[in-house]
Amino acid sequence: MPMKKAVIKKAKEKKIEKSKKLPPTEFEKQVIKSAEEGLTAEKIGEKLRRQNIHPKEYNKKISKILKENKIYVNPDLKNVEAKLEGIKKHYEKNKQDKRAMREKDRIFAHLRNLKRYFKTG
Repeated sequence: MPMKKAVIKKAKEKKIEKSKKLPPTEFEKQVIKSAEEGLTAEKIGEKLRRQNIHPKEYNKKISKILKENKIYVNPDLKNVEAKLEGIKKHYEKNKQDKRAMREKDRIFAHLRNLKRYFKTG
């Protein structure tokens, strides 16, 4: 029994690490740098949390910082566009794949509806 308690205690000690508190300007610089690497706001948040930098400790949201710097890309649109590109590549190689043709049309319609919803060109 005592062995289990020691193992649990060590596991808790590993999990409890102090989060790094950066100055707000440094936090914004890291967010912008990550966005320039091609990450969306959600992925930037995950990356920062893995580095023990918690975005909730700062007054600004990541997406707001990106919008102010005109780098923001809607993640819904980005993901659907990437999916459409993959299916287009597959369909170009496999013209006989009727399911892929239908999926391409379906995803294109989904993308068109999202663009209309978010009012982008």
